[in-house]
Amino acid sequence: MESKITAKGQMTLPKEAREHMGVKPGDRVKIFIRPNGTVVLLPVIPVKALKGIVKSPHSRPVTLEEMDEAIAEGVVARYRRATGK
Repeated sequence: MESKITAKGQMTLPKEAREHMGVKPGDRVKIFIRPNGTVVLLPVIPVKALKGIVKSPHSRPVTLEEMDEAIAEGVVARYRRATGK
């Protein structure tokens, strides 16, 4: 697949690539230039699109204290795995 660069430095993203990435007119893409010279093009996913993708096992919101407790338990578990204690 290839695309021509215009005098303004623009290009048309071929239909096959747009469909693969799931982008449509008005969507944004992020361009990454990797150290080896390759270029990676990824769609920018709006934060609103992420709403609801993580299902909570709780029927209510988690409190800050519960979050802190879960983090502390995770730290202790990681320490025990790393040290064998």
